[in-house]
Amino acid sequence: MDTKPWLLLPLLLALGVVLSYAVLSIPEPAQDLPTMLADSITISGAHNPVSAVLLNFRGYDTLLEMAVLLAALLGVWSLGDMPAYRGSDPDLILDIMSRQLVPVFILVAGYLLWTGADAPGGAFQAGALLGAAGVLLRLCGWRIDNRYSGLPLRVLLVLGLGMFVMAGTGALLIGDEFLQYPPTLASELMLMIESAATLSIGATLAALFLGGRPKGEDK
Repeated sequence: MDTKPWLLLPLLLALGVVLSYAVLSIPEPAQDLPTMLADSITISGAHNPVSAVLLNFRGYDTLLEMAVLLAALLGVWSLGDMPAYRGSDPDLILDIMSRQLVPVFILVAGYLLWTGADAPGGAFQAGALLGAAGVLLRLCGWRIDNRYSGLPLRVLLVLGLGMFVMAGTGALLIGDEFLQYPPTLASELMLMIESAATLSIGATLAALFLGGRPKGEDK
């Protein structure tokens, strides 16, 4: 691959400007964040303070985390195609165990996603379980069908970040700040974002384990 490091210079400068602006924008003196959170949690769309912060009050952080995860995968994919699977067929115990565990992983992931609004959980925990299910399937010899390794996989990978950006843009269009959800729709918007993020995180983590771009692999 022909690399041109100078192309990264504008991106690094832009990142430096953004980070400098963020540091210089820190209010002085520091605000009493726990009190502010307790006073505003009723309009956040979540009862769990962690979810309220990560998806509403500090949604920028979570959006950037999604972007970083996607950038990491693009970096891995830029190294080349996924290496051919050279493992042997799984033994009977591993095969049976995977058939039992993968549905449990998916079920628990759904629970963590749903309960994230009221208790510890959320998209990253649920996505990690889906990613673990993907890794387990891969270790058992499962391969991505070529029909799904192109556009469908890419859509799934950007779904979470795209949903985040669309929700933020929608807030701008109705006159609010970016990622400032209307209190009456905050709960529904956060559930949509978390659902999409869960799928994207799970697919990204599993794709990272594959070690390359899943293209051209035989069935």
